[in-house]
Amino acid sequence: MSPQHEQVVSQAVANRYQNVDKTKRDVMTALHNYRGLSPKLDKFVFRSGTSRYLLCLEGTIPVTYKGAVYNIPVCIWLLDNHPLSSPMVYVKPTPDMLIKASRHVDQNGKVYLPYLHEWNPSSSDLPGLIQIMIMTFSEMPPVYSKPKTAQPTTGAPYPSPYPSGTPGSATGYPPYPTQPGYPPSNTPYPVYPPTSSAGYPPGQPGPPSYPPPYTAGVSYPPYPSTTSNLTTQTTETSGITTAATGTITEEHIRASLVSAVSDRVRAKLRDSYGGAQAEVSVLRQQQADLNQGKIKVEGLISKLEQEQAELDKSVRILREREAEIKAVLSRLSSATEPLDVDEAVTTTAPLYKQLLNAYAEDQATQDAIYYLGEALRRDVIDLDTFLKHVRSLSRKQFQLRATMIKCRAKGNMAG
Repeated sequence: MSPQHEQVVSQAVANRYQNVDKTKRDVMTALHNYRGLSPKLDKFVFRSGTSRYLLCLEGTIPVTYKGAVYNIPVCIWLLDNHPLSSPMVYVKPTPDMLIKASRHVDQNGKVYLPYLHEWNPSSSDLPGLIQIMIMTFSEMPPVYSKPKTAQPTTGAPYPSPYPSGTPGSATGYPPYPTQPGYPPSNTPYPVYPPTSSAGYPPGQPGPPSYPPPYTAGVSYPPYPSTTSNLTTQTTETSGITTAATGTITEEHIRASLVSAVSDRVRAKLRDSYGGAQAEVSVLRQQQADLNQGKIKVEGLISKLEQEQAELDKSVRILREREAEIKAVLSRLSSATEPLDVDEAVTTTAPLYKQLLNAYAEDQATQDAIYYLGEALRRDVIDLDTFLKHVRSLSRKQFQLRATMIKCRAKGNMAG
């Protein structure tokens, strides 16, 4: 997944979507798992005539049909209150494809799935939706290649956004199953986005309420269905070849029942798998969040342990210094002889002793100059006497400070 995709998603959801973090996380997970999709911000026209810029995932999803992998072009639109409302999914055929209408896809290319009808904001997500689409389309592809006799359609308002030089076919996709009898070759492409898509009611924010073809508790009709008038040719039903006699035989009834039961089992399996996939996705996200929290907590604990070790070290040093000070005070209090101030501070080298003496004389000279100024202010001495002594002391102070600079430079001391 390229950084451009993340930038497009961040800019698209920044000021247009209500749940920015959830929408971005859901879209980025879908783009990471399905590299054939790419995000873009485009205008969507609703049935009411209003338009709105929405985030769209456009591209292909891999579908396995009869042992071959096909790239089915789809377009997934996310409403601005995602994931509170289910996405709008369309099959977007290329110019050399036709839509095969079924119970899951209408003539306009809109996709109807139980997963969309029973969309749950807390458990449903885009990866689960795409996985359900892949399972559904693997049983009945929503598009197929145009027959060779089909005339190119004109007037399609939206050109195909897919590349035309990709290996595999003239349009960049592997060949699709060809059914020349359905639909007719002169069927034009519907206006995209199709007008059958519901939109927001004028003046009322919220998702479009389109009528789904599924109703809770209603089972799917058997497919393929049996007919009362059978031809006299030899037909093949559910892998059993029988000679039609003009009436419904037990084999036909049995094949119809098997087809209805298998279709219902598949539907239940898809619903169960979709719910489980959504729960697994949520649990994985929670696991990732917990792992990140664990890393942060471990970092905080490590930092606290390091600070605790430094604090213990400082406390130990402080106690040692306190013990030394107490020992010195005890020794001084028990001494019988008075303390010699000149011997209280000792040096370890002649250089340090010279520096200490020069510093002491410099401070004494500074004090002498101060007191001469006080004497002049109180008229104890006259101005000539003051200037004479200040010049002498200043010359001495200059020599002392030059000596200190040389001592510090010789001993590699700062300052």
